[in-house]
Amino acid sequence: MKDLSKLEWTETDSKVILHTRVFDVTERTSLSPEGKKGTYIVNNAPDWAIIIPVYEDSFLMVKQWRHGEKKVSIEFPGGVIEKDEDIQNGIERELLEETGAIAKKITKLAEVNPNPALFSNHVHIFCAEELTFTGKQNLDEDEYLNCIKIPQEKVISEMGSSEYPHALMMSALFAWLRYKNENK
Repeated sequence: MKDLSKLEWTETDSKVILHTRVFDVTERTSLSPEGKKGTYIVNNAPDWAIIIPVYEDSFLMVKQWRHGEKKVSIEFPGGVIEKDEDIQNGIERELLEETGAIAKKITKLAEVNPNPALFSNHVHIFCAEELTFTGKQNLDEDEYLNCIKIPQEKVISEMGSSEYPHALMMSALFAWLRYKNENK
């Protein structure tokens, strides 16, 4: 492995310049490997969860409004891991809240950064299998979504289209496809 010291920067200062309900925008000052000073904007957000609920030959998906895109998006269930919440508990909570399902088997597929240039948090991607249904969603106060069952092949063929615009969902689908391929 090559020496990384010629690539690594050293952070010398960090301050919050905007606090929002969703994340903090920070201004970070760092020194390059050659000692040059640079100032960068990084968003500090809590970790997120994406759950891929597999039911028969389908996925349970959610349709919800996305303010940035200004339209409805079809996505895997997921959300914010609460402060001091265990990731496994967050996965189970989000699955139950958005789909009304409980999984007997939950498998971690990946942990990724949504955009390492701009974000400090991680997205935890899990597969949920052997589902049972409570018949009731428990959505957050400002959450409006429909849970729908969509055949796996349809999701695979349409991911990245205008109905499926969320890049992290494509990452999650790739992690699931790799998992499925490894477990043939």
